[in-house]
Amino acid sequence: MADSIMSKAATMEIPINSNGDTGTLTEDDSLEQDLQQVMVSGPNLNETSIVSGGYGGPAGGIIPTSSIKGPAVRYNPEYLQRRRAPAPGLGPLNHNTNSTEEVSRGVAVEKLDSVKKWGINTYKCTKQLFSEKFGRGSRTVDLELEAQIDVLRDTKSKYENVLRLATALITHFQSMVQTQQALGDTFTDLSQKSPELQDEFGYNAETQKLLCKNGEALLGAINFFVSSVNTLVNKTMEDTLMTIRLYENARLEFDAYRSDLEELSLGPRDAAAMVRIEMAQQDYHIHREKYERLRSDVSIKLKFLEENKVKVMHKQLLLFHNAISAYFAGNQQQLEQTLIQFNVKLKPPGSDKPSWLEEQ
Repeated sequence: MADSIMSKAATMEIPINSNGDTGTLTEDDSLEQDLQQVMVSGPNLNETSIVSGGYGGPAGGIIPTSSIKGPAVRYNPEYLQRRRAPAPGLGPLNHNTNSTEEVSRGVAVEKLDSVKKWGINTYKCTKQLFSEKFGRGSRTVDLELEAQIDVLRDTKSKYENVLRLATALITHFQSMVQTQQALGDTFTDLSQKSPELQDEFGYNAETQKLLCKNGEALLGAINFFVSSVNTLVNKTMEDTLMTIRLYENARLEFDAYRSDLEELSLGPRDAAAMVRIEMAQQDYHIHREKYERLRSDVSIKLKFLEENKVKVMHKQLLLFHNAISAYFAGNQQQLEQTLIQFNVKLKPPGSDKPSWLEEQ
């Protein structure tokens, strides 16, 4: 009797809802419904061989796999599609959020990789620099190019000294011209108030005014000289020196990766070492190309700089000489002709003073 009841209970299909009561499942109970769909192809309780095995059959309570018809769990594509589908109204938002997270993660990884490469490069270059300083490492030297670079740096230093002296000359000479201007005005005033010395004060006033006028012309020539040399030194030469600094950094990096490759080549040749050697060769070729490119750029810039320097200084030195000679020889006509020849524009008197609007 007990076996009959158990057999009937085992073969009955009893639907159970989320509250544990018998009845039909509602659509809101999605989790229970999904579980039933996943397990829809499980072992059928109506199979007598499985039931008997599960209730004291010959298998000792273990269900024999040979008696199971079909897989215990069957793949249900509709279930997976429904679980992967975004909730209504949240699809675009989830997509945008995921895209933003992916972009942010990519930027972070890129920055981390950049910092890592910078750290490795800095370490290698520092190691190479100390090796060169203490005489333990070798460096690549282009003797001809290094000599030209040394000449340029020495020339720039001397030209900077010329600029300092010429600027000091302008300052002192401008003070003298201003003194001559004030002295001429005083002579003119005394000429009007001293009838007995009117002529003497008069021609001295005219002399000082003429010297002041010629002095302003000479100041214009010297200012033009200083401006042109300043452009040559602090723009043209500095641009070439900037390229030279990039070249020197590239040379240090090239020697650092060259030394690294040589050190790896002398070590063991196992699989891991061969991978490191191959990577070191790639870095070596990259930095060698960079070094050679910048070396070529420096050579070209040094050549054009030398041509430009000769052209500019030939004109400016001739202007400086002619203007100084004409002024101290008292040759006003030659001084004016020099300014015209070199296209020197004089500032009108009082142009350096701020307007009454700027003084307010």
